[in-house]
Amino acid sequence: MRIEVVMPQMGESVTEGTVTQWLKEPGEYVERDEPILEITTDKVDAEVPSPQAGVLVERLVEAGATVEINTVVAILDSEAEEGAVVESAAAAEPSQTSTSSAPATAAAPAMAAASNGAAGKSNGQFPSRAELRRTRSTPLVRRIAAEHGIQDLSRIDGSGMSGRVTKEDILAFIDAGGHREQPALNGQTNGHAKAPAAARSPGRDIHLPPVNVGDRDRVEPMGPQRQAIADHMIASRATSAHAHTIHEIDFSQVAKVRQQLRGDYADRGVKLTYTAFIVKAMADALQEYPVVNASIDGDDLVYRGDINIGVAVALDGSLIVPVVRNADELNLLGIARKIGDLAQRARNKKLSPDEVRGGTFTLSNHGIFGPEFGVPIINQPQTAIVSTGAIKKRVVVDQDTDAIMVRPTAIFCMSFDHRSIDGATADLFLAHVRQTLENWV
Repeated sequence: MRIEVVMPQMGESVTEGTVTQWLKEPGEYVERDEPILEITTDKVDAEVPSPQAGVLVERLVEAGATVEINTVVAILDSEAEEGAVVESAAAAEPSQTSTSSAPATAAAPAMAAASNGAAGKSNGQFPSRAELRRTRSTPLVRRIAAEHGIQDLSRIDGSGMSGRVTKEDILAFIDAGGHREQPALNGQTNGHAKAPAAARSPGRDIHLPPVNVGDRDRVEPMGPQRQAIADHMIASRATSAHAHTIHEIDFSQVAKVRQQLRGDYADRGVKLTYTAFIVKAMADALQEYPVVNASIDGDDLVYRGDINIGVAVALDGSLIVPVVRNADELNLLGIARKIGDLAQRARNKKLSPDEVRGGTFTLSNHGIFGPEFGVPIINQPQTAIVSTGAIKKRVVVDQDTDAIMVRPTAIFCMSFDHRSIDGATADLFLAHVRQTLENWV
């Protein structure tokens, strides 16, 4: 039986993914849930498991190709004998998937030259298939080419299949100074100035001056994760009417309860962190103020029935927001266990697509890195997000007795979409979180 393996959607805002490495060769038998390939998206690097047991008979895209979500990338056969292989379409025409699925805005001048044959014509003849393969490339390679004014990829010796130019090839070409020997866009001399930021940010009507790169500067292309995160955050700023409220919260009682429970939790294999208390308090507050647990869809307000809290996890050079689903139905132990499991598997690239989408509210825990507080950007299409500052000993004044004391406190900043949430509601919501944490029993 034919089994299709598709590019998963690793987050609601993710539209494409790049195959970074194949873990199985055609003809190999694969168990159910055994990793077949590694992918990278703007959210995370991850392994894609096999949906069923079977023999990998066909790989439809090669390593380095970027395809849209839900694109079939491999074929398994549950009835085939081990060693069975179907000649891959990717091997016959390796660039079709990444070329056809890439957004038009990512094509860059190099692709325009390749598509009309200018880069590969010889003595007025049409380019050969081998020449076309050399000039076609992944969106990442084309983006690097556009940033450095490289219009003709055929000038670069490609080490990929059929001579295709890989990321390593173009970076080596740039390090050797080859890009400076070519005319820049519009026939201007390409010195040390990079292309304007507007050219590297399709869809943004922003015109910024170029960056003059000095001899001691180091230039690296912005990876797909950083680029997509930037685009998502800029779009959020442009979409939501961001407003903010800031509260200081006393963690004395939480610290006491945590000290009492952490040994018992450790015996159960669970690390009890302050984050678990915060998520539990926010789940309770979202029940009390359901208007905060919402999304905006055009002119409609969508009030969510489930309380799914995304908890940001820092990764090397990026971040991901796995979701604690139905947090209101979990006790403190259940939340602590879930957060620990999600964070560990996020760092080990073991999250499934369903675990990074469907969030209705987000917690960004800046506090683990020591800042006073952060001002977060709303994670679309949600309408609110809370950022926590570090829990530090601070001098506070008792509002009833005027006594001066030292207490462990943290500063929370809530960003909310003023189109759907008023300031009073945001303050009441965060005050509910504060009261729950300060009076934990």
